[in-house]
This record gives sequence, structure tokens and C-alpha cells, in this order.
Amino acid sequence: MLNLLRIMSAVSFLVVCGVSSLAQQRSVALTFDDLPLAGTADPAEARSINISILDSLDRHHAPSIGFVIERSVQEIGESQGKQLLDQWVERGHELGNHTFSHTISDDVTAEQFERGIVAGEASFAAALAKAGKTPRYFRFPENHTGDTKDKHDAIAEFLKKRGYKVAVSTIDNEDYAFNAAYLKMLTNKDDVYAAKLRAEYLGYTSAEIDYYTGLHKQIFGREIPHVMLLHVNRLNADLIDKLLELFQQKQYRFVTLDAALSDPAYRTPDAFVPRFSKYGPMWGYRWAAELRVRVNGALESEPPAWVLQYGKEQK
Repeated sequence: MLNLLRIMSAVSFLVVCGVSSLAQQRSVALTFDDLPLAGTADPAEARSINISILDSLDRHHAPSIGFVIERSVQEIGESQGKQLLDQWVERGHELGNHTFSHTISDDVTAEQFERGIVAGEASFAAALAKAGKTPRYFRFPENHTGDTKDKHDAIAEFLKKRGYKVAVSTIDNEDYAFNAAYLKMLTNKDDVYAAKLRAEYLGYTSAEIDYYTGLHKQIFGREIPHVMLLHVNRLNADLIDKLLELFQQKQYRFVTLDAALSDPAYRTPDAFVPRFSKYGPMWGYRWAAELRVRVNGALESEPPAWVLQYGKEQK
């Protein structure tokens, strides 16, 4: 009996140590695209959504970075748009460049795209300057880094000379697709489907976290820090607490983008040119191609078909 108790105690100790070690190793940087707001130019709605997200980040002691579309700042009114950007900086978060108008690099020349980068700096650079900071991070709209090698390399060199690092992303939960349907449900006062969508969204996000964790282990032989791609929208404003709790339940701690990108995996060369794709793939797939690791992207799940269909059927 004594031996059995000793064995059970040893097993319990190993489990606790394993969970503790996992908690120390797992980390995620939270990133939000399309500041000050995706999907509407209503200043009141923009403020409601931004404050909801910022309050949740405060509650969870989670640093983050928001990527700004300058045209969106102007569309909701420069004064109010800049006030929202100031809020992010005043609460200790970073801001980055998401171009002037969210133009996809595939659709313009390298020179046109570069002009959009410069024009995209107006408001967020001013907000950072108030905290003694300068622009450091750039995120490509829809993760398209150039549809030809020449364009890819020219833009990469331009960003480097301008002092930018590319803000890669490793998890995408297709929140934009869920949000499009969700907004129509709210407009239609379709409470039953809205509740169902919220549950499906959290379930899908959980599955994507697990999928990409496994993908990185397949590529690098270990877990690496995640960079979560989200958008500033109504769905995330309503569910941000539960989203952050998902990561905490999976033993992730929240870190800055700087900390995540310090992992050696992020020094993998970037030569991937995403052709023939509506959206640029997550970096795990790019790394697999660069390192010649065979992965099966078909194993990644898609959002529920009924969610995608809802937006098409509802007027």
C-alpha cells in the first residue's frame, strides 16, 4: 500500500511539473488588424468596440499591438479616430502600420504599395510619438507579401530601409467571416443564431489554436510562441474575454510581439510568394515550404458552412 501511495504521489508530482513547465513555455502575442474599426465608420460603434477590447486586455494583463488603416481613421473622423489610437498607446499597447487603404500588394505595383505604406503612417505614428515611440511593425493586408519574387523582394527591402519588421501571424480564426454573419444576425435580431454562432466561433478558435500548435511541432520539432491574428470588430468585442480565457485554459501566457518574434523560429528566411490565393497563408505553411517539410493543409478545419451561408442568404 505504501509503495502504491509513493507511485501515485510521484505521478501527481510529474503531472503538476508537466503542467507548470507547459505554462512557462507556451506564449502568445495578441495582434489586432484594421484599427480603428473593421466594418463600419460609425464613431460611437468604433468607440464601444475599442473600449470593450481594451478593457478586456487590461483585465487579463495582456499586451497587444493594433494595426492601423489610415483611411479608416479619416472615415470615422480624424479627431475621434486619433483619440481611439491614443487610447491604445495610453494603455500601454503598441501600434503598427496596415497601409493607408488596406490595398492588397497583388493589385498594385511595388512603388504604389510603398506609397501606401508611407501614407499609412500619419495618425498612428503621431500617437506613438506622444509616448516617445516610433513605428516599428508592419502587417501586410490579408498577408499578401507580393505576388512575384521581384515585388516581394522590393517591398521587403523598402520596409527594412524604413525601419519596419513584418508582423507575421501564426493563427487565423477567420473572425472576419464569422463577424460578417454575426452583424446580420444582430441586425435581424436573430438571437438564436447569434448565440449559436458565438459558441461555434469559440469552438473553431480553440480548434485552430490546437491545429497550429501541432503544425509548428511538426515543422520545428517543438512548440513556438504564437502570434494571434484578430480584428477590431463587434464579434471580438463581445467575446474577447472568452477568447483570452481560451488561451489561458490551454496554459498560454500573453507576451508582446517583440517577445514572440525573438524565438529562433521567426528567423526562418522569408522567400515565400503566395500565388493564386485569396488570402495569404499563415506563416507555418510558409515555413514548411521554406524548410521542405511536408504538411497536409487539408487537415485544417474550415468555419461551419452554415455560418458562411447565412450571410449569403440573409438580406
